Amino acid sequence: MEKNPQKELLHRIFDGMGLHSILYSMIGAAVCTFGIHNIHQRTGITEGGMMGLMLLLQQWLGISPAYITPVLDIVCYVLAFKFLGGKFIRTSIISTAGMALFYKVWEQFPPMLPDLSDYPLVCAVAGGCFIGIGVGIIVRQGGSSGGDDALALTISNVTHLRLSFAYLFTDLTVLALSLTYIPLSRILFSLITVIISSFLIDKIQTIGKSQCHKDSSEESSEGTLPA
Repeated sequence: MEKNPQKELLHRIFDGMGLHSILYSMIGAAVCTFGIHNIHQRTGITEGGMMGLMLLLQQWLGISPAYITPVLDIVCYVLAFKFLGGKFIRTSIISTAGMALFYKVWEQFPPMLPDLSDYPLVCAVAGGCFIGIGVGIIVRQGGSSGGDDALALTISNVTHLRLSFAYLFTDLTVLALSLTYIPLSRILFSLITVIISSFLIDKIQTIGKSQCHKDSSEESSEGTLPA
């Protein structure tokens, strides 16, 4: 029987992934993109990570984000493939597709939240919560929402730093460089956003896992006790 290349490709992508993981990746994508569309894009909150680097290179070099973004993402995913493996890339394909899908969905509706442009601190806190919770759910499933997640996870894996510190390192580096064209007052609110989102991503990604690790370690120790 002749093999269907499309079915074989889908089988490879979804191999080892349960419906539970795919569903939660979609929920994370929906939460994250809802916050970006209704808060970040409307109020002009500056991003760290790959999005901030994309804007930075656009300002410095005059290169369109349409060309910058794929290059940055590809570089990050190549590094991630080397250190995190193929399953991470497969899961990231699903979550990245979910991000694109829900961006399109939210664009079909008028803004669903009040305009918070006059309340930058509220914007920073709310934006950080949406990003942190949404991306945290995706990362917990073993994937990423984009190149910046892949880079932070790779840094955390290689250096054994907490994931929150890896995110903060990349975000703060980009925000510091962004001072070359963005006022300090705006950067400070962006700093609040990235601190909150980094903390939430790390917390959601690790919640429950440390206790499971502790329990399994205790069971292992009990199993080796002399009779």
